[in-house]
Amino acid sequence: MLSQPHVSLSRRKFLAASAAAGAVVGLAAGPARAAGTRPRPFGRYGSPAARPDPKTLYVHPGGAGDFTTVRDAVAAAAGSGHTLVIAPGVYRQTVAVDPARTEMTWIGASENPRDVVIVYDNAAGTPKPGGGTYGTTGSATATVQADGFTARWITFANDWLRADHPDITGTQAVALKVQGDRSAFHHCRFLGHQDTLYADSMALGTFARQYFAHCYAEGDVDFVFGRATAVFEQCRFRTLNRTDLSAAPYGFVFAPSTAAANPLGYLVTRSRVDSEAPDGYYKLARPWVPSSDTTARPMLTVRDTWLGPGVDAVAPYTNMSNAYPWQSMRFAEYRNTGPGAAVSVPENRPQLTSEQARSATRAGYLGDWEPWKEAC
Repeated sequence: MLSQPHVSLSRRKFLAASAAAGAVVGLAAGPARAAGTRPRPFGRYGSPAARPDPKTLYVHPGGAGDFTTVRDAVAAAAGSGHTLVIAPGVYRQTVAVDPARTEMTWIGASENPRDVVIVYDNAAGTPKPGGGTYGTTGSATATVQADGFTARWITFANDWLRADHPDITGTQAVALKVQGDRSAFHHCRFLGHQDTLYADSMALGTFARQYFAHCYAEGDVDFVFGRATAVFEQCRFRTLNRTDLSAAPYGFVFAPSTAAANPLGYLVTRSRVDSEAPDGYYKLARPWVPSSDTTARPMLTVRDTWLGPGVDAVAPYTNMSNAYPWQSMRFAEYRNTGPGAAVSVPENRPQLTSEQARSATRAGYLGDWEPWKEAC
């Protein structure tokens, strides 16, 4: 995404505190532990001494598991079908799941996403040790390329801050880049500023299906973006305040880059968009037509969703490039509510018909894959 300057209070103390106290985002916490009972770092998911099968691996920062880092556990989980049970802690590292490690599951052992935080602080313009810079893709704290990946109760974060690096112009800083087909995230958090959640695919002609349920994502510029076929159900999106800009817009929630050949892009349903910024200072979306795919026709449908006053209700969409006007893309809404959903200029708020809405569902987007039926 295009860079914009930004100054913000550091979120690093927040991340450290979240693992210790679970103090910020209002996602449901795990079950309380009765007074006097012995703490179990892996909750109800066994332990190295009582693992349910050889493909279940345990991560604990203090050494009570098989590994102390998520990266080392992934490296040991060769092949298909491994489960990582991750104890509470802040894991400051980058980690990648390559295409060969299919059907992998990560579980936050406490069943509270505030407790398990995977975080790093690379940006697109951060210098690499061997020369050059990381670029947007290389900035990701976590990269998932394998098919069949599932994560539950995990926080993925990138706490790189523009204010700390005024010399760097490539300010994209990805918390998670996910490219695999059948990738599911339940009760997860995605924290960052610019380009927080990169929901993408492995190649231009590959249509990766992804599902995000009961998740939370925050940021400012294009903080949910990419070309995947992705369903966001009962999720919360929060736009951050900015102190460096004196006028709107502060940023954009969605920036899909759906390939023209793909009939399905992003679907947001039964969700919520709120803000800590002034009213009307954010656009809901803008289309991303990357230089690598100038024929892209970004697609976004937002339905049955509450849009708060932070969304510019008069003109919720804008262009990333005037060469690719948003009106020529596939943006639509249906039965949204809230002050940011008010329709005062109809031509700025394309709406689905009732007939079109019948196919704009999670089943219509994901086909025979039904991740909402997976036990959590």
